[in-house]
Amino acid sequence: MTRPGLPIALLGLYLAAFVLSGISPHNRADWWLESVLPLVAVSILAATWYRFRFSNFAYAAVCVFLLTHTMGAHYTYSEVPLGHLAAELFGWERNHYDRWIHFLYGFLFAPMAVELFAAKAPPRGIWAFLLPTLFLGSHSMIYELIEWWAAAVFGGDLGVAYLGTQGDPWDAQKDMALGLLGAALGVGVMLGLRRGWCGPQLAR
Repeated sequence: MTRPGLPIALLGLYLAAFVLSGISPHNRADWWLESVLPLVAVSILAATWYRFRFSNFAYAAVCVFLLTHTMGAHYTYSEVPLGHLAAELFGWERNHYDRWIHFLYGFLFAPMAVELFAAKAPPRGIWAFLLPTLFLGSHSMIYELIEWWAAAVFGGDLGVAYLGTQGDPWDAQKDMALGLLGAALGVGVMLGLRRGWCGPQLAR
C-alpha cells in the first residue's frame, strides 16, 4: 500500500508552487481560470485517498505536471519566458509552452490512467493500451471545449489570454493531437515497465 509520506510532501510542494504562482501573476483573472481545474483534480485525489491509492510514481508524475502548469498560469501560457527562449533558439514563430503542457498532460497522467484501469476495469490485449490512451485523449477534447466555453463567456482580453491560440486557427486540434501523442507514449512506457520491457514491474 502507498504510504502517505511522499504524496503529502508532493501535495505540500504543489500548494507552495500554487501560492507562489499567485503572487503578482501576469493576468490575475486568467490565473484564476487556469488554476480551477488543477485545484479540483487535487481535491478529488485527496478526497479519494482512503478509497483508492495510486503508486508514489504516479503521484510524482502528476506533481511534475502540476508544477509546470503553475508556471503557465503565472505568466499565461503565451508569455512563459522559457517558451520565448525556446522560440528564439529554434526560430519558432510562437511560444510553444502551451503545446508542451498538453503533451505532458497525456504523458505524465499515463501512470494514473494505467493503474486506474488495471484496478477497476482490467483490460486485456490491445485494450490495455487503447483504453487508458483514449481516456486521456478525451480529456484534451473536453478541455478544449471548456476553453471555448470560457472564452465565449468572458470574451475580451481574458478570453484571448485563456485560449492562447496566438493566431493559429488550428491551435485546438494541435493541442488535442499532442495530448493524445503524450498519452500514447506514456501508456506505452507504463505497460513496458509493468511487463518488464523496460525494467521490473511497478509495485502498488
